[in-house]
Amino acid sequence: MIMNGKKGLIIGMANNKSIAYGIAKACQAQGAQVAFTYLNDALKKRVEPIAAEEFGTSHIYELDVGNSEHMATIADRVKADMGGLDFVVHSIAFAPKEALSGSILDITSEAFALSMDVSVYSLISVVRQLKPIMNPNASVVTLSYLGGPRYVPNYNMMGIAKAALEATVRYLAVDLGREGMRVNAISAGPIKTLAASGIGDFKALLHRNEQDSPLRKNVTIEEVGNSAMYILSDLASGVTGEVHYVDAGYNIIGMADSTEE
Repeated sequence: MIMNGKKGLIIGMANNKSIAYGIAKACQAQGAQVAFTYLNDALKKRVEPIAAEEFGTSHIYELDVGNSEHMATIADRVKADMGGLDFVVHSIAFAPKEALSGSILDITSEAFALSMDVSVYSLISVVRQLKPIMNPNASVVTLSYLGGPRYVPNYNMMGIAKAALEATVRYLAVDLGREGMRVNAISAGPIKTLAASGIGDFKALLHRNEQDSPLRKNVTIEEVGNSAMYILSDLASGVTGEVHYVDAGYNIIGMADSTEE
């Protein structure tokens, strides 16, 4: 199996509808051992049974990226249970609800700073903290969306954050590449997840992607998971600093095809 013997930490899985869950399942199916983080007690109630029943692990760690104690101790906690890490999945993003609608001109500096801190800086801080326990040739994957490089209605502040996240991937790829480690992003198409529930008129987004993408469908967490597994595995040992689209091809469309078959 492609991931046999690999150990990874999945950061940000909320439930079994999460993209992070799809990635974890794909990695497990190829032989990887995975551990998870959870944000708070409410999410622990969701993550803990999934970890135990579906992944056979009790290795779950409380991790609020805004909590300095959590960040300072995460590497030691993981090392005590798993030793080193071969891969890390960063699936964290947040923007206040008011920053996901209306005009960009109305976004406050507080909402801007919070969104960038949680959605972008957390990748840097997580990698910095975990780097001492990351094995040679380790791989990091974070999650982006087309709303970063392009305008998407109702994505607003999160689009700005995803653009910054993709730039961060490129710069981290150079820094970690000196030690043989890789950093990439997966840009998934719209999927009904807990995080997506905060995006206005999300049903229209799903419909547009299904109608206009070359494959005429929306992608699943399983499809995203399989692609991320490849990026995380040694099969992608020559791939770093990339944004890999898994969106049924929607990102290539400049104008929708209106012809009838």
